[in-house]
Amino acid sequence: MLGLNLQQIEYIVAVDNYKQFTVAAEKCFVTQPTLSMQVKKAEEQLDIVIFDRTKQPIVTTLLGQKIVDQARKILHAYNRLEEIVLEESGRIEGELTIGIIPSLAPYLLPLFVGDFKRDNPLVSLSFKEMITEELINALEHDLLDAAILVTPLEHKGIVEKPLFYEDILIYAHPEHGLYQSKNLAVGDLDSNGLWLMDEGHCFRSQVLNLCAVQDEMRKDLPLHFESGSLDTIRKMVDAEGGYTLMPGLAAAELSFELHKQVVEFENPIPVREVSLVYSRSFYKKMLLERLAQAIVSNVPEEMLEKERGHVVEWR
Repeated sequence: MLGLNLQQIEYIVAVDNYKQFTVAAEKCFVTQPTLSMQVKKAEEQLDIVIFDRTKQPIVTTLLGQKIVDQARKILHAYNRLEEIVLEESGRIEGELTIGIIPSLAPYLLPLFVGDFKRDNPLVSLSFKEMITEELINALEHDLLDAAILVTPLEHKGIVEKPLFYEDILIYAHPEHGLYQSKNLAVGDLDSNGLWLMDEGHCFRSQVLNLCAVQDEMRKDLPLHFESGSLDTIRKMVDAEGGYTLMPGLAAAELSFELHKQVVEFENPIPVREVSLVYSRSFYKKMLLERLAQAIVSNVPEEMLEKERGHVVEWR
């Protein structure tokens, strides 16, 4: 690549990822002057401008983006070399940085993380909680190895590996009409008394799609309140009335008394498809396979059956 070395290629990708030379330098464990000098030298060698430094945050030029895209491919190919050696030796080691959506993280992670670490002691595992659009952006810029989120995404360049199918349930205040409902169908829902997660959360979109209502149609609530926490929404139902929808893993953690307020749908039940997703160019396939196995082995067995319900899309 016209004399560019691997270090320069790494720095170029880092600047494109973080849009700041100081942050890119921190992530690459070098000083900012060192990184800036090497990126400038790469631009001179290529005789192009990769980054427009007059903008804050820094903007990658159109031609520069083509260079960055190719640089990512080179880094992936280089990193794949070590993975090939590990696969042939049978050693399970390395690092994984996984993104996960907030409506899954507190309920799913405790189910499998302990087993995964015990079975794979040489794997360093870290998780970052983000909403779906942030996760997709992070995957595209190689800031994450993979993500656990709700699909289908049908996003170019992203591989989806379905793991399980989580029930969508109703959590209703004892004075709400849905509390004593039997043989409840999805069509019986409306916006009266409905509490929602805040914008950006895929579960909010699934609830709106399932209830066939729009934000502005909600009514009969004592106040307008949105939260990124399912637990907070549930407590608002307890305090102020109404109802909300709740994923199965969250409902499973409720006490015996609180579980009396959970109402199930009749068959076919609405479910959300939970998948492990990653970039098509991702190279740590062996580690991801181990991660997927750990998750599938620790969720309720009935959630592995797609046929028992219908998948509610969120887009």
